[in-house]
Parts: sequence; C-alpha cells; structure tokens
Amino acid sequence: MENSLVVKLRQMTGAGMMDCKTALEETGGDLEKAAEALRKKGIAKASKRGERETREGLVATYIHGNGKLGVMVEILCETDFVARNEEFKKFANDIAMHIAALNPLYLSPEDVPQEIVNKEKEIYAEEFAGSGKPQNIIDNIINGKLQKYFEEVCLLKQRYIKDEDTTIEDFVKHKIGVIGENVKIGRFARFEI
Repeated sequence: MENSLVVKLRQMTGAGMMDCKTALEETGGDLEKAAEALRKKGIAKASKRGERETREGLVATYIHGNGKLGVMVEILCETDFVARNEEFKKFANDIAMHIAALNPLYLSPEDVPQEIVNKEKEIYAEEFAGSGKPQNIIDNIINGKLQKYFEEVCLLKQRYIKDEDTTIEDFVKHKIGVIGENVKIGRFARFEI
C-alpha cells in the first residue's frame, strides 16, 4: 500500500498507521471507504470501552473573543496519561467551543427533568387535539417531536458544529476509538453576559 495514502488516511481519521494500512488494503485503496471502515471499527471499539471507569480527566475552558461568553466542561478519561495527551486536550476544547456555540441545557435526555418532558408532551398533544387522527399516530408524532426537542437541548444529541453529519455522542465514540480508552463528558456550565 502506498505510504502517502496511509499518511493521508491517518490525518483524516486520527487512527493508527497499521489500522490505516489494513483498512486501505481491505478496501482496495479507496480512501473514503477506508475512512468509513475505520470509523465503524472505532465506534465498535468505543462501545466495548464504554463501561470502563473514568477517574481522571480535565476541566476545559473556553472564553469567546469578546469576553462575554465562557464555558467550563469536565471531560473524563481512564488515566492521567491520556488527560495530558494533546489529542484529548483538543477534544475537550472542541466540546467547550460547541457548548459555547449551541448552548445545550442538559447532557442527555435522561437529565431532562420529568416535569419538563411532561410539559413538552402536553404542548405537542394540544397541537393535535381534535385533529381526528388516531391516538397511536398522535403518540408517534409526539415522540418524534420530543426526540427533536432532545436534539436541540441535550449536548450528546446535538449535531457537532464542525461536522453536521455527526452527533456529539458519535463524536465522543469516535474519540474513544482514536484515544484508546473510555472518555465521557461530565458536567458543564455556560456563562453569558
């Protein structure tokens, strides 16, 4: 396999040299297919690592240029070695910038208080009251609208600002594959004047 292709794939994906070489061999030198194959492998590896305990990490900060917007986010990992790694620090900074830009209110749908979920469902149900649609259809529409709401207010469900095809949840899984150990987003706070 041509070394320049291996290097290019490594730059695109952040995967190891041997993984890149293998992926290119498996896809007959097709860069795009190799990148997709590496991404799938990374997500598979990430789900295996997702149960490991995270006791180390760092707090990343981001202050927007005008000084009127700031973010603090806790990013957790398994070892202090990874917490000092440049790739990990860059990842933490990317998450902080994303929070500054999209202002999520919660980390995941499980963190949204039940009274807020109930209120949203009530609002959506009122929209279709008297519409004559069957209840099961209305329930499906309400669930779809609720998922859309979670995509707006929950960090892990939001579309990553640097890649609209990826959610933050998938971005974290990708980084777990690249970094090689479990990574989690902990708490975060966004301040704006």
